[in-house]
Amino acid sequence: MANPKRDPKLRHIVLTSHPTSYGTKPIPIDWGNADPGQRSPLIGTLTDPSHRNVIGTHSGSYAIYRALAVVQGSLKTDHRADLTNTSPFVKIGPYPSWADPGKIVALDPFGAVIGEAFTEYLEKGYDIRPTIAITKAHINMPELYEAATKGRLTIDGKIMKENGDLVVTKAAIEPVWYLPGIAQRLKVTESDLRQALFEQTGGMFPELITRPDLQVFLPPIGGVTVYIVGDMAAISDPDRPVAVRVHDECNGSDVFGSDICTCRPYLVHGIEECIKTAQEGGAGVIVYYRKEGRALGEVTKFLVYNARKRQTGGDRADAYFERTECVAGVQDMRLQELMPDVLHWLGITRIDRLVSMSNMKYDAIINSGIEVVKRIAIPDDLIPADAQVEIEAKKAAGYYTEGEVLDPESLLEIKGRDY
Repeated sequence: MANPKRDPKLRHIVLTSHPTSYGTKPIPIDWGNADPGQRSPLIGTLTDPSHRNVIGTHSGSYAIYRALAVVQGSLKTDHRADLTNTSPFVKIGPYPSWADPGKIVALDPFGAVIGEAFTEYLEKGYDIRPTIAITKAHINMPELYEAATKGRLTIDGKIMKENGDLVVTKAAIEPVWYLPGIAQRLKVTESDLRQALFEQTGGMFPELITRPDLQVFLPPIGGVTVYIVGDMAAISDPDRPVAVRVHDECNGSDVFGSDICTCRPYLVHGIEECIKTAQEGGAGVIVYYRKEGRALGEVTKFLVYNARKRQTGGDRADAYFERTECVAGVQDMRLQELMPDVLHWLGITRIDRLVSMSNMKYDAIINSGIEVVKRIAIPDDLIPADAQVEIEAKKAAGYYTEGEVLDPESLLEIKGRDY
């Protein structure tokens, strides 16, 4: 039975997506143009198909929930967001990197300022949505307050409040992929990229194949959140220090404190370094990507945990990466080549303290043209007992460390506990 709450109008569904089916040619996008008016807005509207100039739609994977709200009748299909008073609390950019089509290919640098950048289009009735939102907040983590009581951090009343609250600027960013740039970054052809995206999403986006004129894709994946500590102006000031921790989501550790990995302890340590750097007159940046389980997913991650614990000899450091590859077919799918884009959006040209042991992240950052002065590993006393398998395996695989790297024979002795 039809839902009485839904819009009663009949809708004609177009199953082909070739350019002629849309009539009016969409507004072309000149990616990398320093003038947003000349670059043109990204229009993923569902209310007027003739205006669309991108593949996909806003909100990433949350678009599926929007569909459920529509079919259930709680959301009208023609709803347009009222963006009154939603503009950024803090101004970011523009920076020279915004006008370099090779520096930023995985997000829209103008995504937070559509109200001022695309006023003319909005006045003409185009439904343009932000892909970035910037706000301010207080965050509170018990480990940070404990660090202050032990003297590792200073409560200054400005960056860190008396109750342990940390004052931050934070930005939420939806992914926006410029397909020619993504292909170039990954060293593949654009046609091969489009074909793979089409096939591996079960044909969800036929425009990837049929609309070569549409070069921007809004992928149905999780985005990224940036937490900034200290003076925003320090981030792009070469005379002031900047600390950065790029962290990939780990729900089990980050939220629930699972001790099989180092994720939450390393995240907290990164925040500590950011606070110290901010209090020295610089700024700290935490970049939090939604790439659960090395972008393999949480189900795959838990399957790997089971395989590690049940294999002959137990959870062994020498087989750490092997078990992941056996289940997933690959050790890691995070594609760190795309990761530095958010750093370029922030105007970062030098990182004084990179809080990361990952060789993949480090290589991606320096290959993108950002200088790294110093790398900071997680202190030994912050590594959970059951995470020794992970940390020793990573060091043996080439991750950064100032400590000892075990030889293959010694690696055999590093084992995790049974469940």
